[in-house]
Amino acid sequence: MGVNDNTTDWAAVFWDIGGVLLAIESARTSHRRFIEALAREHGLLASVNEALETWRTEIGRYFREREGTEFRSSQVAYRIAVEAVIGEPIPQNEWRSLFEQVQRKTLRPNPGAVETVERLATTDLHVGIISDIDGAEAQLILECFGLEDAFDSITTSQSVGQTKPAPAMFKTALGKADVLPSSALMIGDRYKHDMAGAADVGLQTVAYGADDGPAVDYRVDDLRDILDIVDARC
Repeated sequence: MGVNDNTTDWAAVFWDIGGVLLAIESARTSHRRFIEALAREHGLLASVNEALETWRTEIGRYFREREGTEFRSSQVAYRIAVEAVIGEPIPQNEWRSLFEQVQRKTLRPNPGAVETVERLATTDLHVGIISDIDGAEAQLILECFGLEDAFDSITTSQSVGQTKPAPAMFKTALGKADVLPSSALMIGDRYKHDMAGAADVGLQTVAYGADDGPAVDYRVDDLRDILDIVDARC
């Protein structure tokens, strides 16, 4: 469906973070620079590429071990991965402080994301987040982008205890917004988690990089086109 096919009286727009608000490539860059900084501080004998591979392997293993839509904390994954890279435990405040410093310097939004959220925030629409992320990390990302006060609600998998496509993620967000599913729009980059999960609860969907399928109502390559979908007059 195209951006000019709007016949819905919209009440809420929900955003995913990773891959939608947040440019994924900048997150990858952030992880690499963190590993580089960790290697310098601890005099690692392994190359940065080897250390980065260990980091990615441990994080991937941790998340693959979860059952179904069970929430697993990225902070725990990072701790496990840091210990595997260093070869021994180090105080969490040490590596976490360094990790957040690197994140604040390197994380970037996708083109048009900040502008679109800011414009939506001036309307009567409920502007929310539905994201598989830890609450603290979500807050850091929003602060990096200057959007910490732009959202009416933030629903994270940490707060719900499950990840998308669990219906509880979307129902919790709808409850916070006090809107009907049919008047709410979900913007996501993953078909199964964002598109199908939202559609199963009755929301309409906007695919930004997500695969095609029957759960996709709209597709955009430029996040600013969301303003046309909701016909936001700011």
